Amino acid sequence: MLHVRSIWNGAISFGLVSIPIKLVNATESHSISFRQIHTEDGGRIRYRKVCELEDREVSQDEIGKGYEDADGTIVQITDEDLAHLPIPTARTIDIVAFVPADRIDPLQMDASYYLQAGGAPAAKPYILLREALKRSNKVAIAKYALRGRERLGMLRVVGDAIAMHGLLWPDEVRAPEGVAPDVDVTVRDKELDLADALMDTLGEVDLADLHDEYREALDEVIAAKAAGEAPPEAPAPAAAGKVLDLMAALEKSVRAAKESRGEAAEPDAAAEAEVRPLSQRRTTTRATPKETGGKKSTSAAKKTAAKKATASTSKSTAKSTTKSTSRAAGKSGAGAGAGSASAAKSVSKKATTAKKTTASKATAGKATASKTTASKTTAKKATPRKRTA
Repeated sequence: MLHVRSIWNGAISFGLVSIPIKLVNATESHSISFRQIHTEDGGRIRYRKVCELEDREVSQDEIGKGYEDADGTIVQITDEDLAHLPIPTARTIDIVAFVPADRIDPLQMDASYYLQAGGAPAAKPYILLREALKRSNKVAIAKYALRGRERLGMLRVVGDAIAMHGLLWPDEVRAPEGVAPDVDVTVRDKELDLADALMDTLGEVDLADLHDEYREALDEVIAAKAAGEAPPEAPAPAAAGKVLDLMAALEKSVRAAKESRGEAAEPDAAAEAEVRPLSQRRTTTRATPKETGGKKSTSAAKKTAAKKATASTSKSTAKSTTKSTSRAAGKSGAGAGAGSASAAKSVSKKATTAKKTTASKATAGKATASKTTASKTTAKKATPRKRTA
């Protein structure tokens, strides 16, 4: 049971069912409040409530509500006047409809309250409404009056209790006109894929683990000043570029998120990504090395291969000639018996004679060529030059 002072007492009107309830705040502020002081001597600055007609300070008990008319006339409104307003929601949370929760725009959300059952008689109808909301998977839309005005509310189940969120009226929510960038931008699929990867890497978070770091830092400053010590220095702000390469920034963000979660980053482009301003990016062209001496090396290789082929051909020809000569000599010895020796000698003589004849012809040819060249040279020298008279 909540030991919080109720801010409103009334009943929930659920058709013909009336549920007595107390309205208590569901939230509390932990922000640090400051007092206004005189900087020269540290004295408190206070606002005093003074009656303009009597020119004297008045207590809180003497202060009421009043409405200022257009001509400056003040119309006094009492708490009794507000309690007897001619509307059904003066002391009633009047449920008007049940709708799916996604029909409510979060922009309409305002203050949050818990609805506490007002005594034992309210227990059963309270639980009845709670279980009906659970089974329908819907929220209740209601009207109620609080602090001098009628408001809109949404009732939903939180744990075993019924909570009510104050809602703004639809005409109190501004349209987002002129807020979105008024430029044509194309988002590539690869950029969306990287954004999805970053969202998956960051994953979910337990909201209970989040805390107000600003308040903690402020507590440290106040404690240091109270102890007469120097307050802690703020860390240096991280340098931020003006215009970033979006793809590189996304890749580095995914890599950093994985490292912060203790996951090994995959060896991809993110490992070598660099965030640079778009104006400083340069296109680097790799120079292709020239093929120096490519044709020469090719022709040399062809010549070498030709020489090797000629040499191998000469060797194979010589071997085949020797083998054929030996085979012929063998066959003659097998067929003629004793005449094999004379036949072999005859063949040998013929081969020797042929070699000598070929050599002599080659020598004679060279000599003839030399004589012919010499005679031509002599004829050129002997020819007299004609002189012009």
